[in-house]
Amino acid sequence: MNEASIARVAGSTQVVHSGDVDLAVTAYGDPQNPTIILVHGYPDNSQVWDGVVDVLHHHFHVVTYDVRGCGQSTAPGWMWDYSLARLSEDLQAVMRAVCPTQPVHLVAHDWGSIQTWESVTDHRLKARIASYTSISGPCLDHIGMWFRSNLGSGKPAAVKQVLGQAMHSWYVAAFQLPLLAPSVWKLGLDKAWPGVLRRMEGEELPANPSQRKDGVNGINLYRANMVPRLSNPRVRHTSVPVQLLVPTKDKFVTPPMVESCYPYTESVWRRDIEANHWMVETHAEWVANCVAEFVEYAETDRETPSLAKVRVK
Repeated sequence: MNEASIARVAGSTQVVHSGDVDLAVTAYGDPQNPTIILVHGYPDNSQVWDGVVDVLHHHFHVVTYDVRGCGQSTAPGWMWDYSLARLSEDLQAVMRAVCPTQPVHLVAHDWGSIQTWESVTDHRLKARIASYTSISGPCLDHIGMWFRSNLGSGKPAAVKQVLGQAMHSWYVAAFQLPLLAPSVWKLGLDKAWPGVLRRMEGEELPANPSQRKDGVNGINLYRANMVPRLSNPRVRHTSVPVQLLVPTKDKFVTPPMVESCYPYTESVWRRDIEANHWMVETHAEWVANCVAEFVEYAETDRETPSLAKVRVK
């Protein structure tokens, strides 16, 4: 059976306040077990993790939440309320609510990963984050540094790489237009989205009842963060162990984007799989097993042979 078709496991839901925003947070499994927080991307909400939760909740305390503006969480009215700083504050509020004293393990996909790099590279939070699994979502500061380095080198191959990524990221420019992107969602893209995903991923994925809201509000993620961070990148290092899960058929994130974190991390493991961008749904069991193995390593410092084999540094 396709992992994405697994029914949602019952969890305990609460509202966590982060400034003026109310976040819908759901916890699964025994709170005495290591806590794993799953952060979804765009244009999704926390249900994208259902298949992963189904595998992990038996041995871990698993937490999902709807990012501000998505799912059952409330939506701020100002674009700048979707900045990386605000998103990091949301994550910290969730951590305090579900695991106030122990470090947590982060797993994030797409924009969930882009936003959580902000916390992973914040030295003030290094004691609160035990491990980080990133899926199809690079750090914007790392990308900005990579752009600057490649364009500044003047080397044709390096410039070609930048142009190639720009072609994959055409939608970023489109999302900067004030009316176009929200109008597309409001005029029916939410109803067409399952078909779009079917053509992109080659598999039927579950319907999202809040798709229009998630699509429209999530555009602010791009508007509030892309230009400021790519045009003025910061040097952001981390000592948190990082695992990269890389779908090799991803149509949005190229290998150089995945590897942009290498100079800024102390330890990295990388696993590639022949899959498309939404592999958290289409290959949920594989994702969950990779996460479980990595979390066990971070908890015990015992590296399995299969994990040692994929260690980059």
